[in-house]
Amino acid sequence: MQITPREFAQRALIGASALSFFSSGCGTLSNRPAARSIRTVTGTIRADDLGITLPHEHVLVDFIGAAKTTPNRYNPDEVFEIALPHLRRVKELGCQSLAECTPAYIGRDPALLARLAQAANLNLLTNTGYYGAGQNKYLPAHALAESADQLAERWIREAKEGIAGAGIRPGFIKIGVDAGPLSDVHRKLVQAAARTHWATGLTIAAHTGNGTAALAEIQTLTDAGLDPSAFIWVHAQSEPNQEAHARAAQLGAWVEFDGIGPRSIEQHLKFVKMLRDRGFLNRILISHDAGWSNVGEPRGGSFRPFDTLFTEFIPALKTAQFTDAEINQLIVRNPREAFTIRVRGR
Repeated sequence: MQITPREFAQRALIGASALSFFSSGCGTLSNRPAARSIRTVTGTIRADDLGITLPHEHVLVDFIGAAKTTPNRYNPDEVFEIALPHLRRVKELGCQSLAECTPAYIGRDPALLARLAQAANLNLLTNTGYYGAGQNKYLPAHALAESADQLAERWIREAKEGIAGAGIRPGFIKIGVDAGPLSDVHRKLVQAAARTHWATGLTIAAHTGNGTAALAEIQTLTDAGLDPSAFIWVHAQSEPNQEAHARAAQLGAWVEFDGIGPRSIEQHLKFVKMLRDRGFLNRILISHDAGWSNVGEPRGGSFRPFDTLFTEFIPALKTAQFTDAEINQLIVRNPREAFTIRVRGR
């Protein structure tokens, strides 16, 4: 007998630990409203304390593949030394929080992030979930064999008990899918993310190959009873069809233009302005998808800074007649709303 994602979530959280989980403001399956909170690698904070936020960046990435990746492939002290100046730089520019989007089996290191968060005085978020993009190279073998329910049980366990070896709980769910139509494996990842969201209230950020895949993900989540506001379409700038952006925003999803860099200012401005002009400013997230210390390269290779949004893109928004309130919506209010922990059912 099959059960719905909501029923799965309720069964997964039966018991005293579940009551503790929800009473701490980390889930909302009951009718009692939970405190608005966001979970960082150093603990849970009030959503209102998130401040100016970069919703998609990286500190460390290892592209060798799930079968070969291991913490022994890099020196965390070296990565700390490389990344800290970049984090301190954005702190000086006014950034208060950053979502570190490296998934499991690609170099996720919550303990390293906690060290960096404390040293840079920044709120850093890490994630649970699996990344299927890249034709499943970064999926552990069990992800191919297990059901959506079994995968969700793993991710819910991390959300409740902490990531193995670190005891640090994730602040969102990160998955990855290739261009659509969705493969069976990638649809399963989306379904597992839906079940995890029902049980934890964590937002789903999905590396997404194109607009076809994004709309299929939204439909899959809707079929599972979720409101599309539980979903972030990561790398939306890779889809040139602006009608796909508008459709996703109209449905209520977060449309994330996260490749901001010195050579992409005009293109990103075009995307943001289009959605603003159509009345969807409150569905946009902007970031760099920058960094990172690349495992296997000497001294981590070329680390791209996280500062272009502050030094070039915000000035470009002002030149384009975006008001201070609209810019605040993009860099404070939208990320706060996106990452606030709560179950978003239809």
